[in-house]
Amino acid sequence: MDLNDRTRVSEVMSTPLETIGANEPLREAARRMSDSDISALVVTTGGGCIVTQSDIVGAVAEGEDTTETTVRDVMTRNVETVTPDLMMEEVAAMMTMYGVKHLPVVDDDYVGMVSSTDIAEHLS
Repeated sequence: MDLNDRTRVSEVMSTPLETIGANEPLREAARRMSDSDISALVVTTGGGCIVTQSDIVGAVAEGEDTTETTVRDVMTRNVETVTPDLMMEEVAAMMTMYGVKHLPVVDDDYVGMVSSTDIAEHLS
């Protein structure tokens, strides 16, 4: 990443934020991601959690029934967050350090999501 790039998260994050409840079935999470062309949802009843396409693929690979298995069963807990004013190079470093592809953006509340795809699109 160009160290002279002063782009902030707020300039590249995905909005509006797409969410889902923890008790929703995985099939619903997959449908919402597909309909919105995104790969992660913030879980509104999970307290700092997200569910990603990788979480869903892992459940399917283990033979889970996506109509019976809930978001709560597979969601990623205790997710790191970023603020809208953070610089993109800091976000990229955080993603690398934590081994994640999505970081919810929080101001006073959740306001968006920044992903590795957002970073790649910004650089192109």
